[in-house]
Amino acid sequence: MPKNSKVVKRELDDEVIESVKDLLSNEDSADDAFKKSELIVDVQEEKDIDVEEESEVEDERPAWNSKLQYILAQVGFSVGLGNVWRFPYLCQKNGGVVEPECEKSSATTYYWYREALNISSSISESGGLNWKMTVCLLAAWVVVCLAMIKGIQSSGKIMYFSSLFPYVVLICFLIRALLLNGSIDGIRHMFTPKLEMMLEPKVWREAATQVFFALGLGFGGVIAFSSYNKRDNNCHFDAVLVSFINFFTSVLATLVVFAVLGFKANVINEKCIAENSKMIVKFLRMGNISQDIIPHHINLSAVTTEDYHLVYDIIQKVKEEEFPALHLNSCQIEDELNKAVQGTGLAFIAFTEAMTHFPASPFWSVMFFLMLVNLGLGSMFGTIEGIITPVVDTFKVRKEILTVICCLLAFCIGLIFVQRSGNYFVTMFDDYSATLPLLIVVILENIAVSFVYGIDKFMEDLKDMLGFAPNRYYYYMWKYISPLMLLSLLIASVVNMGLSPPGYNAWIEDKASEEFLSYPTWGMVVCILLMVLAILPVPAVFVIRRCNLIDNSSGNLASVTYKRGRVLKEPVNLEGDDASLIHGKIPSEMSSPNFGKNIYRKQSGSPTLDTAPNGRYGIGYLMADMPDMPESDL
Repeated sequence: MPKNSKVVKRELDDEVIESVKDLLSNEDSADDAFKKSELIVDVQEEKDIDVEEESEVEDERPAWNSKLQYILAQVGFSVGLGNVWRFPYLCQKNGGVVEPECEKSSATTYYWYREALNISSSISESGGLNWKMTVCLLAAWVVVCLAMIKGIQSSGKIMYFSSLFPYVVLICFLIRALLLNGSIDGIRHMFTPKLEMMLEPKVWREAATQVFFALGLGFGGVIAFSSYNKRDNNCHFDAVLVSFINFFTSVLATLVVFAVLGFKANVINEKCIAENSKMIVKFLRMGNISQDIIPHHINLSAVTTEDYHLVYDIIQKVKEEEFPALHLNSCQIEDELNKAVQGTGLAFIAFTEAMTHFPASPFWSVMFFLMLVNLGLGSMFGTIEGIITPVVDTFKVRKEILTVICCLLAFCIGLIFVQRSGNYFVTMFDDYSATLPLLIVVILENIAVSFVYGIDKFMEDLKDMLGFAPNRYYYYMWKYISPLMLLSLLIASVVNMGLSPPGYNAWIEDKASEEFLSYPTWGMVVCILLMVLAILPVPAVFVIRRCNLIDNSSGNLASVTYKRGRVLKEPVNLEGDDASLIHGKIPSEMSSPNFGKNIYRKQSGSPTLDTAPNGRYGIGYLMADMPDMPESDL
């Protein structure tokens, strides 16, 4: 070994021994010397090390200001637009004047498709950008960028409003809706199950899919938000609390939607009864129906719902063969409630149409759409955080620059959805870029934790972090039940996708109604690419790491710098035996770190030294790259 290398090794060896002893000492956690303890393997000059220390302090990983900010961030991410329009739609379906286009549909439907979207007749007809929606898209991404540019220091404060405001609006809507005529009919319909549908696999597949997507699994937002917590944070309590809040929000939103739809159905039913009563009076005058069959106490000019149904049943029995020719409607409120509407149709058509009958409807409309904006922003904060956090942690890039780049790129991609045909692309992306790829990602996550890393190790890690052993229920769920359920859901989704012809509902202007159209050939190619591109990072990263495709061929070793509980990896030009300073073994002989028995576990009778001064990472995490060895060997 060259002389200079031996000198460097001896000096570095002394620094390793002194710094590790400092880390393992029982000094008070607030001690200034412990806060500045560091293990630096470097061959640079002392002045360069000082500069690095200053930059490391500046780059210290931020933390949540309070537990409430973290919970609100998770709730804002998991509770999204789907809680307002998809969950109520599933319950509804399964039991839980001048433009011809306007005259053939309704004022609200016409306004949505023609005025707001100005939608084309097919996905092949682009029609150019809708400038109104383009401006709205730009404004939305500017808000997201400004809120996320400083990380959780900026977005955490916004969560107080964006996460809590929807609950204020929902509660106000619920109170107002319960005072409307017909709201109880809607709520009764919500809690009336259709037992015959419970035997259909489709119902359970949709229910499982709703639970899966409601919690935002597979997007990375949950993990990204959680990474800013302290190491000893009670993640068990957080998971249960966020899941419960998400479920409560879905039920609350569904109550509001069904109460409002019950009111809307009652209004439509009253119009139906009035129109059909006029038809009956006309038939009586023409002699098509005898006056004698009409009960004398019924006044057809001001008939009640019960009296109309009585007259309808009498006419149906008397005019058995001639009844279909009369074209009378039964005007049942359940028929209106059974009309399933989902997605944008529920939020922007059915619910909006109901609000037009509210007293002071403009106020309620503004409140409703502000709520939708907040729900969308809360979910987008989590999605962007799931993208930015791993990139920043891995490549140490400036978060501000990366945030601007991500938001700008997302805006450019979003221009696809603000074309006149953009609503059809929303359907395409929703059907093919989310469902199957996310299921596959979460299944691989489950397998990686339970079988690759080891469920026993994982349970031991949780015990060390939480201070108590999680219930064995989680052991069996993560190892057996969850993988089987997720695989079943994946298979059911694939089968359903294969049985359902790939297509979309297009709005036909001449007919003023929706019509199912199949995707063109290029559309099918895009659908396949969406699924492939969404899953591609998983095998790509596996191959890159397995084959060391990005490993530095010069044999450089990534040094580990311990600074205030952080781990920084920096390239250091060490050759030959210098690698043994850290690892003690060559990489092929390295054993995987055993987190269950490492040195960060709290020793009995010792002060609480299991966390670093910043409270986020313990010594065991810092020493994960070092093999287990007695202190005397160090």
